[in-house]
Amino acid sequence: MTSSVLELQAADTMSDQLRHRREVLAEREQVQAAKNALLRWNEARTVVRRRLDELADEIQRIEDDSAKLDQHRDRLQAQLKTVIAPREAEALQHEIATLTTQRSQFDDAELAALEEHSRLDGELDELLAQEESLTAEYLGAESALAEAESDIDGELARIAERLKGLRSEVDKPVLRRYDRLRKNFVIAAAPLSGSRCEGCHLDLSAAELDEIRDTGAKNDGIAECPQCGRLLIV
Repeated sequence: MTSSVLELQAADTMSDQLRHRREVLAEREQVQAAKNALLRWNEARTVVRRRLDELADEIQRIEDDSAKLDQHRDRLQAQLKTVIAPREAEALQHEIATLTTQRSQFDDAELAALEEHSRLDGELDELLAQEESLTAEYLGAESALAEAESDIDGELARIAERLKGLRSEVDKPVLRRYDRLRKNFVIAAAPLSGSRCEGCHLDLSAAELDEIRDTGAKNDGIAECPQCGRLLIV
């Protein structure tokens, strides 16, 4: 039974290592990196599109305001032609000049908005051109991760089947003790190597060794390490 306990520990250790390897696969980091790149790309695309919509609304607003201003200025200019009183004519001319200044400001604002819109339009085209490659990179990384996980899952399944057989070969009291120890230690059962417990790697005294060997002789080669409490295979 002692060999079964050590084989059980070896299989459990291998299973632990495989699960850990599954969690820290380099492919998993590559998937996250590709996903982050896609998220950043999508955020940039959203920001650019939102700003383009804002600029389109702004340009339309400026054009509407400019049209209204032009109509008002045209009415004032027509009215100016009919005015005889100098003071009234001067007031109209001042108002027309003010409207002309405002119209110039509208033109400047529209030009700036159009230039920004054109620049962002180019940025959006560049972003959209990246979509296919970024998506392909992400899907490729996911596929590589799935393949790596599948390989490990296959090994874990084979070990799980072996563990069933090994557990059936160990006496139930010993198995219960082993399972309790496994909750606290990665290594629950270890061999005695000379005077050293290979679980805690501590050397045992001569008196402890005599007691362990005596216990092992009575219990099919299984004792308990007085230092760490692990199952000690003599």
